[in-house]
Amino acid sequence: MSPIKALFIVLGILFITLALLMPKIYLQNNIYYVSKDINQLNAQYISLKEENKSLKQQHEDALFKNQIMDSLILENFYNNDN
Repeated sequence: MSPIKALFIVLGILFITLALLMPKIYLQNNIYYVSKDINQLNAQYISLKEENKSLKQQHEDALFKNQIMDSLILENFYNNDN
């Protein structure tokens, strides 16, 4: 077998191997980057959920404080009228 023929066989095997492996490599890279994005979005979701809980608690506290202040104002108003 001549060296040129052997070189063509080796290059042919190399190109066939690359042609078969490129889709796998491409898919693995895409899966990696998509999962990275999903993890980042999940972390943001958890953070926003905690912030939402905090804001709901602050809202409830403000409503309670407002109700207390309204009742005190009305009580003073009725006491001053008598």
